Amino acid sequence: MNLQKHLYHLILVFILYSVTLSAQTFLPPGAYTSTNKKAIKYLEESKKYFGMRKDVEAEKMIKKAIEEDPNFVEAYSAYADFLMSKGKPALAIPNYEKALQINPKILFDNHFYLGGAYFITEQYDKAAKEFEIITTAQRVNPNTKDEASRMLKSALFAADAVKHPKPFKPINAGSGINTDLDEYFPAITADNTTFLFTRRLESPYPGPGGMKNYNEDFYESKSDGKTWLDAHPLRTVNTPGNEGAPTLSADGNYMFFASCLEADGTYGSPDRKGYGSCDIFYSAKVNGIWTKPVNIGPPINTANWETQPSFSSDGKTLYFVRGMISRTGEIKDPNIYVSTIGDDGKFGDPIKLPDNINTPRNEESVFIHPDNITLYFSSDGHPGMGMNDIFVTKKQTDGQWSEPVNLGYPINTSADENSLLVGPDGKIAYYASNKAGGFGGLDIYMFEMPEDLKPEKITYVKGKVYDAITKQPLEAVIELYDIESAQNINRSYSTKKGDFLVTLTANKNYMANVAKEGYLYYSDNFSLKNVVADYNKPFQLEIPLLPIDTGNTVELKNVFFDVNKWDLKPESKAELEKLISFLKKNANLKIELSGHTDNSGDKKFNFTLSTNRAKAVYDYVITNGKIPANRLSYKGYADTKPKVPNNSPENKAKNRRTEFKVTAK
Repeated sequence: MNLQKHLYHLILVFILYSVTLSAQTFLPPGAYTSTNKKAIKYLEESKKYFGMRKDVEAEKMIKKAIEEDPNFVEAYSAYADFLMSKGKPALAIPNYEKALQINPKILFDNHFYLGGAYFITEQYDKAAKEFEIITTAQRVNPNTKDEASRMLKSALFAADAVKHPKPFKPINAGSGINTDLDEYFPAITADNTTFLFTRRLESPYPGPGGMKNYNEDFYESKSDGKTWLDAHPLRTVNTPGNEGAPTLSADGNYMFFASCLEADGTYGSPDRKGYGSCDIFYSAKVNGIWTKPVNIGPPINTANWETQPSFSSDGKTLYFVRGMISRTGEIKDPNIYVSTIGDDGKFGDPIKLPDNINTPRNEESVFIHPDNITLYFSSDGHPGMGMNDIFVTKKQTDGQWSEPVNLGYPINTSADENSLLVGPDGKIAYYASNKAGGFGGLDIYMFEMPEDLKPEKITYVKGKVYDAITKQPLEAVIELYDIESAQNINRSYSTKKGDFLVTLTANKNYMANVAKEGYLYYSDNFSLKNVVADYNKPFQLEIPLLPIDTGNTVELKNVFFDVNKWDLKPESKAELEKLISFLKKNANLKIELSGHTDNSGDKKFNFTLSTNRAKAVYDYVITNGKIPANRLSYKGYADTKPKVPNNSPENKAKNRRTEFKVTAK
């Protein structure tokens, strides 16, 4: 497999039909527009040479045919087809034009092919006119007319895009990443400190007949805050085969990537086997070292082509590309799929994204931004500049995806644009190009993303989880909930060093919950509503977990009441469901629920208020969680057990709280 797709190459013909000195050109003797026997003979000889792949002789014979008869429509058309097949559309254009000038009714499809040549050379207005001729004609092959209609939409879009260019000033990512080899498919961690990419190297193992062979490996670069430092290979992941298209979790500790079958049926090494064609693999970083990759298996991987994964920052959603394998082994109609990790920790059945994103043609290079809302992908099935263009779509509040938007010119061109990465801050994007002035081959470039194409603003939380008594770091589960919807929006894990990193979208209220077996869980909340999220100033959290022991207490920071009331607010649901889950996992535990107030107001009312608030939680847990009543008790303490002195509005707010205390285990 070669996961690389060169970002610039000319197609033989920009359509489904015109390929190699097409059959339309070679008609039975006497059926040509020319009556010059020599010209016809030269053309027939050219056909034979072309079939034998003797291109020099084939071209020579076509030219002779034209010299013999300067009005030979089929010869001009054949020469144009030949030049297109050699990737020379600019030279093909005058030959198509000449054929149509001599007789526009003979070989009428030349309007279609000329439109394709104009399109490739970015003469979009001229291309549109040729495609329109096909779409308005009466006697045209329906398939040709359908394709011309599709291409007309692209030509009209492209012509307008060129007249309204996007700001675009790509800068080489530097010598720490780029070399005279090919570098592409970038990935980056949420804190912008680690950069992962694919590099194409000459393999020490030659191909058939001693030909040079190549393999793709992963390289990793670290940032010093200003530049990317010299990249190093991921030796525990790389094999003599191909590894490509990596995607990292937000904290950089989990990686998914694609690997494809070698000739012996393995995926680059004898112990890396799979389900057929390309599969998606998984590796984790433990103590700074990547573990041996594991095939993630069904239902993601099948006998078809699964590749180019993108793992969302919520820690539970994987986007990827699947192409169907035909009987002849060809990859057909690659489309974008998504799979979500369930409560059992396993990936669910992949779902194909809707038809406003996936088309009957090719979608690939999918990338979900850490905002978990903005999706970038490449496609040649939507109106665009030519070949694969890059598009953006956003997930709406109802779960539907917006209509894809082309990133525009000159981000997209008539060449093949893909493997886009947009940095977590949404400002800087990365892509691969072999443009002049680089280090050689494909280099990774970065550019500032135009404002209207940026993802949603996000920030991130970095923290450490540790034992509150021993201060030892803990591996724990960190979950974030949208308080208003009670939806779990992020699930991640702290490392053996206790470190974790999760991303957050602005304009939401969040509940954070941290849990580990044998410990009381940690609860907190914070708001990003009406706050300008500064990606350079992330939240920092220190999270001490208390062992489950008699007398230890947890403050339920996400249980909410209106002022002087004890009716539970809907935003309390996520916290209460977490408490129920905790009690079910620790079936022998008994707790006391307690309410507390500050010292303001009538003391008698405060005792009533605090007692009723504790009872409201008690009733919810018993009713909704089916927890036996003999495991729970409740009590109101009013202001008799303050956390801090009641000497400021901030301290008074801290003293107004709901808690639970372990009474027996």
